[in-house]
Amino acid sequence: MSSSDTAAVTTGGTGSPAAVIVLAAGAGTRMKSRTPKILHPIGGLSMVGHALAAARGLDPDVLAVTVRHERDLVASHIHQLDPQALIVDQDEIPGTGRAVEVAMDALGHSLSGTVVVSYGDVPLLTTERLQELVRAHEQESNAVTVLTSVLDDASGYGRILRADDGTVTGIVEQKDASEAQRAIREINSGIYAFDASSLRAALSRVSMDNAQGEKYLTDVLGLARDAGGRVAAQVCDDRWQVEGANDRVQLAALGAEHNRRTLERWMRAGVTIVDTASTWIDSTVTLDEDVTLLPGTGLHGQTTVARDAVVGPDTTLDDVDVGTGATVTRTHGSSAVIGASADVGPFAYLRPGTKLGADGKIGTFVETKNADVGTGSKIPHLSYVGDATIGDHSNIGAASVFVNYDGVAKHHTTIGSHVRMGSDNMYVAPVAVGDGAYSGASTTIRKDVPAGALAITVAPQRNMDGWVQANRPGSAAAQAAEAAQAPGDTADGTDTANSAGGGLQDSSTDETTPRESDHS
Repeated sequence: MSSSDTAAVTTGGTGSPAAVIVLAAGAGTRMKSRTPKILHPIGGLSMVGHALAAARGLDPDVLAVTVRHERDLVASHIHQLDPQALIVDQDEIPGTGRAVEVAMDALGHSLSGTVVVSYGDVPLLTTERLQELVRAHEQESNAVTVLTSVLDDASGYGRILRADDGTVTGIVEQKDASEAQRAIREINSGIYAFDASSLRAALSRVSMDNAQGEKYLTDVLGLARDAGGRVAAQVCDDRWQVEGANDRVQLAALGAEHNRRTLERWMRAGVTIVDTASTWIDSTVTLDEDVTLLPGTGLHGQTTVARDAVVGPDTTLDDVDVGTGATVTRTHGSSAVIGASADVGPFAYLRPGTKLGADGKIGTFVETKNADVGTGSKIPHLSYVGDATIGDHSNIGAASVFVNYDGVAKHHTTIGSHVRMGSDNMYVAPVAVGDGAYSGASTTIRKDVPAGALAITVAPQRNMDGWVQANRPGSAAAQAAEAAQAPGDTADGTDTANSAGGGLQDSSTDETTPRESDHS
């Protein structure tokens, strides 16, 4: 909905504001990015995503977001996060005052009650803090209540001006402040609770007569006071909740602080985090008690980790469900499921669609994709399993490849239960292996294997006796071979001294048993 549409809002609900307006129109040029500033992520969610979550927690009648820079991209992102949000377009008139004014026009002139104004680049602000602001504002019957903070270095912020009785007389921006005013350490967070009628009346009188040539929202405070309204401030003792990010240095600082708070919350909830300096957890992750996270672990997206699971070290999981008591070591996984008491890694790569059953194993240097691996089944090492279903309690030998792509389309391989597959097998999909089947080492399976059958690919082994001495004379290998043989004898007892061309012999054997068929 654009600013030409009017929301039908009359009053705020009991205990909740009539509206929350989130300002998200700025370009954020200091970020030096093609991505709008408010879309940069912290803790798995964009900055505006955090702001919307905090605002929506107030349960307002309407949540409005004022946009301008990269309008379509920002509006689409906001609607993905909060489909009920009212999108309001700011016009060419600059300034936060104008951004709120167009939002108030969109909300309609019948709006009454409390209006909260926040920003899209204040990601650590919580719903609880906003609730305290609204509660104080309404209990004191204020026209305006501003959230403030006291900083050791207030450079760059608007300063709070107070009367002798402690009430707020106004806010002066850094560029418009005198030297005495710049010495003030109490700063404006830009977060307010307004009485709707007082806000609307004051906005109509805000001018652009300032150093920036903008309509300042901060001017509303002095105008509301001049009109007889009470203007108060609520000091926030947690400065991080009112910190914004204007560049990537500030973004990184906010990200680190957000992560520190997230880790502390999970540790207090019963999660062991061995090294907080190298562990990163998104705000969207869910952990149970008695989970252990080892150094170098990153948990992102909708990842869940169940009780007694151990994740890490050096593991990154994105949208992965880890079952009770599972172990995940030096693994990269995305959009995968790991069953209870399963064992993954080290150096495993779980691609989307991987499902490992309870007590199963995906081992060292194994890559899986769209693979459904049954209970107790194992893919221990050095293999690729793509587009496959593996039954229960089966073993896939080392160095196996599920050949799922024919250059045009992907095809599926099905392995039954209690199957023992040899090392260095190739499964040329589409193909199926029945329950209880075996295969020999270096078998290429191109057609279905019946239940209980042994699949082998037999080719005679050729031993060309004397080849090294004839073709690599004088080499270390030739010398070692000569030393290992009795003088004048080959390995099969033939005399090579009088054999032309080194006496190449061809001895063949037929292999009928699956040697090294179960390399587990």
